[in-house]
Amino acid sequence: MKPTNQKIKLSIIVPVYKAERYLPRCLESLLAQTLPEIEIICVNDGSPDRCPAILKEYQEKAGGQRFVIIDKQNEGPWKARRDGIAAANGQYIGFLDADDYLKNDFAKKMYRAAKVSKADIVCCGFDRIDEETEKSYSREMTHFPYQSFHFQEDPGLMEEVNPALWNKIYRADLLKNAGDLPVHPKVLDDFMFMQLIIMRAEKIAFLRESLISYRVRSGSVTNTMKAEYIPDVYKSIKEIRQIYDEENPALLTYLEAAAFLHLGISLMYRLSEAPHFKKILKENMAFLNAEFPGWRRNPYMSLSYVLRHRGANMKLHIVHRLYCLGLFRLFLTVYRGITERLAIDIKW
Repeated sequence: MKPTNQKIKLSIIVPVYKAERYLPRCLESLLAQTLPEIEIICVNDGSPDRCPAILKEYQEKAGGQRFVIIDKQNEGPWKARRDGIAAANGQYIGFLDADDYLKNDFAKKMYRAAKVSKADIVCCGFDRIDEETEKSYSREMTHFPYQSFHFQEDPGLMEEVNPALWNKIYRADLLKNAGDLPVHPKVLDDFMFMQLIIMRAEKIAFLRESLISYRVRSGSVTNTMKAEYIPDVYKSIKEIRQIYDEENPALLTYLEAAAFLHLGISLMYRLSEAPHFKKILKENMAFLNAEFPGWRRNPYMSLSYVLRHRGANMKLHIVHRLYCLGLFRLFLTVYRGITERLAIDIKW
């Protein structure tokens, strides 16, 4: 990537905290991008290790490139991303975690796809890799059944899209005008942030190739789930439901299906080996019944929807049926056994 004074096409925000082992690889991939008109915004979230020094080193390597460092006290990735968004100057904005890395043509291909398709959001595929060996567990989001869709017209297709922030780029004003929450959850934060973004999105497009390597770290928050995180997750999704109810009530049916998928399935899977899981699961079902009662007969999880939409949401439909039949705990046991025995990750 050569120095440029041209208008910035894409800003990429990297929240940085305790990632000194992986940060150089991440930054090398950013400096190697073949799109000249990008801006790199690294938010040092009060990292106590060598990350601040590494950022300074790579800022010097960047020369005339737009490489911005924001130093702040530790407030977590949610606030770090929002600080990065406020500083961003690009037409589009993307995110990258400090332990992941991009293919060299990520920025060029994603920006070109956004402009050609006139999309608000562009998603690409990614490889989920082992933190030590970099062996790929799975390649995901490379077989979405449509090249693009209009979210406001058919929001159910969003249930087929992974909720991560980092394999997408977004029209800048979507992020700059997105709402905030009084409570920032430690888990499912990408999912919660995404709900605030997409409620005003129109067209979502897909680039069906893997352009990111996502490192699965055993010590990350994602893989060290604790029951104590649950109350903030429930508070956050209730806040989001209220925002949808006030600003875009037509999307509440979508949000009910999303709450079931990410709180009823994903959250419960990650807690399935926690003490007193039976009680946690019972309380989770009570929460869904009280706050998102339409999850049981939601049209976006029906077989008819799957058949009308080229197989989209098929896995969600299956696990929804198992859940309604009282077989969810059996499903979790089988699912965990398969993933551990085969050392792969089967996404639902």
